[in-house]
Amino acid sequence: MRIPAHSVCTAIRDDIIAGVYERGARLTEEVLARRYGVSRVPVREALRTLEAEGFVVTRRHAGACVAEPTEQEAADLLEMRALLEPLAAARAAQRRTEAHLKVLRGLVRLGQERTRRGSSDDLRSLGSWFHETLAQSSGSPSLVAMLTQLRHKIAWMYAVEVPAAPHESWAEHGAIVDAVTRGDAERARALTALHAERTTSAHRLRFPGGGQDRVRTSQPPVNMTGQRL
Repeated sequence: MRIPAHSVCTAIRDDIIAGVYERGARLTEEVLARRYGVSRVPVREALRTLEAEGFVVTRRHAGACVAEPTEQEAADLLEMRALLEPLAAARAAQRRTEAHLKVLRGLVRLGQERTRRGSSDDLRSLGSWFHETLAQSSGSPSLVAMLTQLRHKIAWMYAVEVPAAPHESWAEHGAIVDAVTRGDAERARALTALHAERTTSAHRLRFPGGGQDRVRTSQPPVNMTGQRL
């Protein structure tokens, strides 16, 4: 059974984000193929994709290695997100479907219910789902792809503090959905820009000053046969 390269790519990317591989660590095709239970062909394709995304670099005499982004590169990611998310919200106000609105409203209800109950375990995943759905509502596949890649890289480079007042965050989500529902593109853009600006302050670099945290490098093999990624 041939494992698709995109599945291998997802697995390697997830492990880089989780800190399984150090920044600057070599990514040997043979070792990766053994770890994920695949041949070297999908690993090679996955590494090319990850290099294009900025997770991997190819170095002379070393081959593929995990990238080591600078603090400025990390800061640029948050700035790009702050520009693109409001654009996605504005387009969503013009292009969203009833199915999109149903999901967005449902997520806001869930987030607000969890907040009232003081249950914060899944608020972060609900927030991510909200922003992914908002991006998809823009009707722009290229914009969705860029925002998805930004979210992956931000999750790799930053730890996000739990908001002191999560109810405020979900109130902002609700206001954005109201603007999108009414088709008010400018209000959706403005509200999303304010939300992005507020949440940026909750991000903390995982590797400040260019230093490298110690992360796990010894992991048991993972056979992905039959695994859904």
